[in-house]
Amino acid sequence: MDRQTRRNYIAQTIASFLKDGDVVNLGIGLPTLVANYIPEDMQIFLQSENGIVGMGPPAAPGEEDPDVTNAGAQYVTLLPGAACFDSALSFALIRGGHIDVTVLGALEVDQEGNLANWSIPGKWVPGMGGAMDLTVGARRVIVATEHVTKTGQPKLLRRCRLPLTAAGEVDLIVTDLGVFKVLGDGLQVLQLAPWATEEEIREKTEARVVFT
Repeated sequence: MDRQTRRNYIAQTIASFLKDGDVVNLGIGLPTLVANYIPEDMQIFLQSENGIVGMGPPAAPGEEDPDVTNAGAQYVTLLPGAACFDSALSFALIRGGHIDVTVLGALEVDQEGNLANWSIPGKWVPGMGGAMDLTVGARRVIVATEHVTKTGQPKLLRRCRLPLTAAGEVDLIVTDLGVFKVLGDGLQVLQLAPWATEEEIREKTEARVVFT
């Protein structure tokens, strides 16, 4: 199974968990794919921490507006009724608990609900961004990540080793192998990807896993 198909599975699966009327923040990278799978008959308000509620799909080539980008500096569009505002108001929405769901990528995530997604020691990074605020402020935190690293090392751990973005805030993890609920002392497998097996998940997961 090619990598893009696996990434699309992650995005489509997360979209299926969203509810009509949700205000949803999508992190940069893989989480942005979730927008491609929101049903047309469902009203989801996409929020970007740089100051948008009502974000639409990516801008078509040649139709980019330099003033309309998402938090990852990608050109996007605005849906009818969208609102634009400064970062102070954007983070007031986040910190005030007005975001229903945030979908974030991960370098590591563990069975205690800890998330590491911003820094690798020895490598330069521009900063943590809004992820720290989102993990604490959003009502539900969903992690979207490939199950293992490029070198085949597990990303779902018993305890994160990299610097944490947040402690104990992750509710759900969706990988290219399945869906996992954070229990605090393990991960409950809620769904297997069509190509995944229980044996493969046990082999590629350091965290304790519980199958229903």
